[in-house]
Amino acid sequence: MQQCHHSRRRFLVEVTGAAVSLAAKPLFGKSQDITSLTLKEASGLLRRKTASPVDLTRACLERIETYNPELNAFITVTKDEAVETARAMEVEQYQGKWRGPLHGIPIALKDNIDTAGIRTTAASELFKYRVPTEDAEVVRRLKNAGAILLGKTNLHEFAYGGTSSVSYFGPVHNPWALDKIPGGSSGGSAAATAAALCFGSLGTDTGGSIRIPACYCGIVGFKPTYGRVSNRGVVPLSWTLDHVGPLCKTVEDAALMVGVIAGYDQLDPASADTPVPDYGSAFKAPVSKLRLGMPRAPFFDAVDPEIANAVSAAVEVLGKLASTVEEISLPSLGIPLDEIYTRVRGVEAYTYHGQWIAESPGKYQPPTRQRMIENAVAVKTTAYAEARRQVTVLRRAIQKTFTSVDLLITPTSPTTPVAIAQGANPTAVSIRNTSPFNVLGLPAISLPCGFTTAGLPIGLQIVGAPFAESTVLTLAGAYERETDWHKRHPQLKPA
Repeated sequence: MQQCHHSRRRFLVEVTGAAVSLAAKPLFGKSQDITSLTLKEASGLLRRKTASPVDLTRACLERIETYNPELNAFITVTKDEAVETARAMEVEQYQGKWRGPLHGIPIALKDNIDTAGIRTTAASELFKYRVPTEDAEVVRRLKNAGAILLGKTNLHEFAYGGTSSVSYFGPVHNPWALDKIPGGSSGGSAAATAAALCFGSLGTDTGGSIRIPACYCGIVGFKPTYGRVSNRGVVPLSWTLDHVGPLCKTVEDAALMVGVIAGYDQLDPASADTPVPDYGSAFKAPVSKLRLGMPRAPFFDAVDPEIANAVSAAVEVLGKLASTVEEISLPSLGIPLDEIYTRVRGVEAYTYHGQWIAESPGKYQPPTRQRMIENAVAVKTTAYAEARRQVTVLRRAIQKTFTSVDLLITPTSPTTPVAIAQGANPTAVSIRNTSPFNVLGLPAISLPCGFTTAGLPIGLQIVGAPFAESTVLTLAGAYERETDWHKRHPQLKPA
């Protein structure tokens, strides 16, 4: 407990030093009002020159200074670099040089994504002084698109957990209820986006680490198809299961970010050389012919009653928009998907960390170290090899499912957020509904579909065929237009 308090104090000192008070221009009466806009709306202001990148950046930095001490969403705030980039993008803005919809937009990055000259810690003491010399491929693409990096967000240490409570820099707090977890492992990215500390963020997803925090924080989280977005320059958890994707306020915002980071990377062995469509056209595509499938078992089993009711109501809305909704079964080879997932993740995580765990075990948080060792030791070499082979077989076999349906519908999570005090327990968050789609490598999105009586968000998951991101976005966008859940925002109080 003493170490946790020391880590917390150290974190607050770092943030206080980085986020200096800034006075933004009163564009909407109050300096922070501009941060309530969606990414697309903010981009529209910049395009019309109604606001500047410096306006947006200063407003976000002011909001980080005000609310981050309670949320603990950021590990590092890059205030000086952000303002410098914003000024450069402002010059281009007024010269008529337009890089696209992310030009001048302040965003945040999960702190397991490499940034040249800026430390990338993966929320671990082991990497607390690690400063990469090169940007991850997704960072390079974001910079080329004119995005402004506000800083690096907190996460569950080395992305090995779903609560974001296990971090050398202290736990992340859910903006809807500060005593609750935000989900993980991309908890800092989700909390920062939901609290309007940025206009969008990047996370990583190995078993639900984008979708679960999006669900728990009431925003949109999108995991593209495996290979659609480069993993190069991202601290790995499992090379076979890792995905990179956006967390945003709306489906259209997520589409804008995916459109920038998607594409072939010849230096990433997992990258797919598949053309990237114009994701903006997804919102003009017809919904009425879409066929929806509901894989009942296990996705709808033992679901919290309030979640079940919210998802049932969402399915009713979708049923009126789409052509058909039917129950289906996913393919199986005898070994459950969750067992395949556990075998592959456990061995691949330990393969990356094994030497460090042997040499510097005390630099890992105890729950992380214990899970690393236990999960790897429990899997024999033959069991890993068989599981890895079945991943390849299943990713091909799942394509048959999409001959009879176009999209799959499930609850994002069967459970609601637990208290932060329970966050070290590996069973505190269920990845039952999300991890299968990492094994299968399918595009999957979580978006808000309701709230519990306690005021906690509930998420709906929509899953598509391989590289059918546009189809996922079409249905998700149509549902979002029919509902108002995404318009609700947490009410925060300054620390």
